[in-house]
Amino acid sequence: MATLPGEGPIELAKPTNPMISALFSDLYQFTMAYAYWKADKHLDRAVFDLLFRKNPFGGEYTVFAGLEECIRFTATFHFENSDIDYLRTVLPPTCEEDFFAYLKSVDCSDVEIYAIPEGSVVFPRIPLMRVEGPLLIAQLLETALLNLVNYASLVTTNAARHRQVAGSDKMLLEFGLRRAQGPDGGISASKYCYIGGFDGTSNVDAGRRFGIPVRGTHSHAFVSSFMGVEEITERSLPNSNGNEKCDDFIGLTQRWLSKLQATDSFRGLFSYTNRSELAAFVSYAISFPTQFQALVDTFDVMRSGVPNFCAVALALNELGYKALGIRLDSGDLAYLSKQCRKIFSVIEKEFTVPGFGNLTITASNDINEETLEALNKQGHEIDAFGIGTHLVTCSSQPALGCVYKLVEINKQPRMKLSQDIVKVTIPCKKEAYRLYGVEGYALVDLMKGVDEPVPKVDERTLCRHPFSESRRAYVAPTKVEKLYKCFWAGKSGISAEPLPCLEGVRKRCKAQLAAMRPDHLRALNPTPYKVSVTGKLYDFIHFLWLNEAPVGELR
Repeated sequence: MATLPGEGPIELAKPTNPMISALFSDLYQFTMAYAYWKADKHLDRAVFDLLFRKNPFGGEYTVFAGLEECIRFTATFHFENSDIDYLRTVLPPTCEEDFFAYLKSVDCSDVEIYAIPEGSVVFPRIPLMRVEGPLLIAQLLETALLNLVNYASLVTTNAARHRQVAGSDKMLLEFGLRRAQGPDGGISASKYCYIGGFDGTSNVDAGRRFGIPVRGTHSHAFVSSFMGVEEITERSLPNSNGNEKCDDFIGLTQRWLSKLQATDSFRGLFSYTNRSELAAFVSYAISFPTQFQALVDTFDVMRSGVPNFCAVALALNELGYKALGIRLDSGDLAYLSKQCRKIFSVIEKEFTVPGFGNLTITASNDINEETLEALNKQGHEIDAFGIGTHLVTCSSQPALGCVYKLVEINKQPRMKLSQDIVKVTIPCKKEAYRLYGVEGYALVDLMKGVDEPVPKVDERTLCRHPFSESRRAYVAPTKVEKLYKCFWAGKSGISAEPLPCLEGVRKRCKAQLAAMRPDHLRALNPTPYKVSVTGKLYDFIHFLWLNEAPVGELR
């Protein structure tokens, strides 16, 4: 039986959000459930595919996330008596009482869920999850599974794209809690941004729940709350060694500010600084001498914020502490970061303070993918980015658009047809494999019927576009990766895959992105990744299509 890290058997696990229950669904799921039951079809063995049709953000890849929450939901799926009582009020009074009695007995012990592991890079048309089980129950899972996968995969992909643009050497911090769509949007964003490659979050609750590193300093309000140094009641600060004590840290800071103002390199530049800002920085440093980081744009970055920060940082250095750095939240971030770096480097040389030139410069201020790209082109000295609104709201695309489609009933393949080719489903229960090329990169994802032979290393396999007759190629893969694993087995006796911890999912995401060709991942004009079917499945799709589609008549 699959287990959740640190939580014991999965039967005992609950969804992170307590609002996720058996009633977390659309009304039409229950009207269909009653109609299935009334027609005595509720126990028919059904297979549903959960998939998406188009990659988000104009890109050519997606990162799958939300699987753990789906398994939590499946494991605990049942109806409370109060749920049944409410359903009686929203369904027509003609619904028979025996139906409600049946719902009380429902759980997911007869359901199996096969899925691509969470954190994997995935592509349109390849089902992310395959749900097998009694028709009524599998149908009732639809809305919740879609909800749990849609946003999770969208924001994880958004985070991965930001990481791709920023580069692997930059620290990325998720600052989106106050702008997220509600509490669950905030908690989910923190978790899935971390999977997508962010290093930490400002969200304390997410840190507690998931073990994500929590980061943050102070806001403009803290700086504005001080009027002057006379407000600081605690003026002393022990040395870092704990053996000595500076009784007047304010005075020590003011002396360092005077030294900076007298330095030829800064003469005129540091002649004025806001004294209330200096008081705020001093107070914060006394409170957090080992974690001093200052927001320097409340009044003026170069003429006040930076010199005040440097004075406090040098005073801390004299007592054996090392400041962390600054945060820029407005203005020309590229220019300001370069100017700040120059000042830090001059101070390191002038006052012989090792490492001062490498203090961390963090930037925030409504940053998105385009901002990061522009900063890269301009050149900058920013070490870390705090990104909020555009990241967690996925402002450039509000939804991924996952769908949940019936592909088999009682071992009979089913197919949804449409004049819009992108909405045509690929019928039957399928397996999927990722085939790798000689350079070690993924070449193509291949779907096949469950009864077809498995593709083998170095053996030529015909890969066909599902709907375009001329698009086909032979692939002799150097590596074959099976995409689906059973993550929920119910009482089938199948050995279910254990769910990895959050760090494991995060590592998988990083490894999967590294296994993709760079041209598939680039933000501008990425190369489409190939999704294909075997020759046998291609023939079957088109055979079924012709048999199911009505024949037109001309008059």
